[in-house]
Amino acid sequence: MDGFQAYGAGKAGGAFDPATFIRQPQTVVRILCWLFSIVILGCVANEGYVNRPEEVEPYCIFNRNQDACNYGITMGTLGFLCSAAFLALDVYFPQISGVKDRKKAVMADIVVSALWAFIWFVGFCFLANQWQVSKKEDNPLNEGFDAARATIVFSFFSIFTWVIGLRSFILQLHLNSLSSSLISTRIFRNSSPGFLKDIQSSSLDVSAFCSLSG
Repeated sequence: MDGFQAYGAGKAGGAFDPATFIRQPQTVVRILCWLFSIVILGCVANEGYVNRPEEVEPYCIFNRNQDACNYGITMGTLGFLCSAAFLALDVYFPQISGVKDRKKAVMADIVVSALWAFIWFVGFCFLANQWQVSKKEDNPLNEGFDAARATIVFSFFSIFTWVIGLRSFILQLHLNSLSSSLISTRIFRNSSPGFLKDIQSSSLDVSAFCSLSG
C-alpha cells in the first residue's frame, strides 16, 4: 500500500505543494462554498433587516419572518466555518498515515457534504417562499432588495457546489481505487511467470514423491 493512494491521498508524509493543491477541483469547490457562505452571511446580516420610524425594532425583509433571517445567518456562519475546516483537513489529509483515520475523514466529508446540500436546498426553498409572499407595504422603498435576491441566488448555487464537491470526491476515490487495482494487476502479471514456474516445479516434486512412495 505504500505506493498506492489510500482514500483519495497519495503516500502519507509527502511534501505539500500549494500550487497543485489550489488546482485540484475539490479545492476549487471548497473555496466556492466558502465564498458563497460569506456572501449570504454578509447580505442577511448587513441588509436583511429594515428600520422603520414607527417600528420599535428592525424586522426581517423576508416577510417579516425573523426565522428566515436567522436561518440565513446561521447557514452562512456554519457554512463558512465548515468549508474552512474541510479546507484545513484537505491540507492535513496527506499527512494522515493510518488507513482507518483516513477512512473516517473521508466518510465524514461525504456525510457532511450531503447534509449541507440538503440544508442549502431547504434554505433556498424557505427564503424564496418568504420573499415571494412578502408584502409591498412592509418595505415600500425596497430596502435590501438586491441583498435578498443575492441571498436566494447564492443559496441555490450552494446546493450545487456541495453536490459537485461530493460527487467529485467520490469520483476521485473511485479512480484511485481503480488505479490501485490496475497497479496490483500489473505487479501480479509481471511476477506471474516465475510464480507459475514455482508452482509447476512444486507439482513435479510432489508427483515424483508420490511415484517413489508407490
